[in-house]
Amino acid sequence: MAEAFDLIVLGSGPGGYVAAIRAAQLGLKVAIVERENLGGICLNWGCIPTKALLRSAEVFHQMKHAKDYGLAADNITADLAAVVARSRGVAKQLNQGVTHLMKKNKITVFMGTGKLLSAGKIEVTGDKGTEVLDAKHILIATGARARDLPFAKADGERIWTYRHAMTPKEMPSKLLVIGSGAIGIEFASFYNDLGAEVTVVEMLERIVPVEDADVSSFLEKSLTKQGMKILTGAGVESITTSVSGVRAKIKGKDGTVTEGDFSHVIVAVGIAPNTENIGLEALGITAERGIIAIDPYGRTNVQGVWAIGDVTPGPWLAHKASHEGVTAAEAIAQELGNKDVHPHAMDRNNIPGCTYCHPQIASVGMTEAKAKEAGYTVKVGNFPFIGNGKAIALGEAEGFIKTVFDAKTGELLGAHMIGAEVTELIQGYVVGKTLETTEAELMQTVFPHPTLSEMMHESTLAAYGRALHI
Repeated sequence: MAEAFDLIVLGSGPGGYVAAIRAAQLGLKVAIVERENLGGICLNWGCIPTKALLRSAEVFHQMKHAKDYGLAADNITADLAAVVARSRGVAKQLNQGVTHLMKKNKITVFMGTGKLLSAGKIEVTGDKGTEVLDAKHILIATGARARDLPFAKADGERIWTYRHAMTPKEMPSKLLVIGSGAIGIEFASFYNDLGAEVTVVEMLERIVPVEDADVSSFLEKSLTKQGMKILTGAGVESITTSVSGVRAKIKGKDGTVTEGDFSHVIVAVGIAPNTENIGLEALGITAERGIIAIDPYGRTNVQGVWAIGDVTPGPWLAHKASHEGVTAAEAIAQELGNKDVHPHAMDRNNIPGCTYCHPQIASVGMTEAKAKEAGYTVKVGNFPFIGNGKAIALGEAEGFIKTVFDAKTGELLGAHMIGAEVTELIQGYVVGKTLETTEAELMQTVFPHPTLSEMMHESTLAAYGRALHI
């Protein structure tokens, strides 16, 4: 007889394992099925280990500029193998942490490949053979993988995905990065700081195209100043690999095709959901190009089957997946009779985005252009890092904070930042948006001095002509 559970989660990434923990907290009998590593891509091959790499690059960058701080640091070198080893150590530590959390919350873990047989059954194939598990509810959290280019299939030698770029066999001397989203720009920044000659190709008219146009423009100037070559409105038409390197044909925005030689290529043109061969078609689960349709709580069109994270509509971010996981777990518990839990649908306008390049980028809500397109009359505030005492003291005077308000109501519509530690600062605005703040509350909030956060206050004041330090 198959072992039965209240909930089986397929996939243990930041959506899946968090959903499993929340469901267990609510008294459900929970199992999780994982084919590779507990913690999924984010913890093992994505968010966390890449930040470890970028931290090493940041320290290396600061060491090379020690003289700016009245310090001496001679003969500075980067040991790529040691940098990668530290990153893998961080990932291993966190993987062990998730294993502990599964045991602590009495969640049964099945290591193997899962496939839905029906709304209440999952087949798991692993080292111990094949077994069938029963569940009252099933949550699909299988995540996504890097998307290949048809003419540039990743080989791990000369053509890399983010996964190869995290554990490189050698240091690139001349690197081509295709795509300027968060993944592409982070690796471009990392390898540029470590000494590679980097070229970024973006087919749209500006890099980090989901960000506010002012942020894109500022970042392009900053990266160019750091030595990168940025090609926008451009496309890679073909790639030819050899033992010694890569030759790429690149079509510029003027239509001219040029050829360039590179040691390596990183393909960062988006992700593809891991929804093949998991039983969607047999159950009649609605999906478009692999993206599963869900209601605001994670329900699919099939009773008892739920989905969260990168297999559902974007943004495809770890923290979005985790929040969806909690929401779905609470909705499942409610369906199973828990009257004390009250799930809330997530507001996608309040999901922050962070890019950990140098300088960092962070944002939440509408860009200025999107707000205008939506019909708002806006008030926009912009405050530069150079006007902030803490930023100057840190030697990090590059960047700005921009806020967008509804001119009629004062509602905070969006916030956009570029500069040191903005990935930490953004949460202040996220809390504000979640609490439905207006400019009045932000103006009356006391910000500590000296801090970078004071720029958030000044940006708000600037939107209404009241900035104090510019």
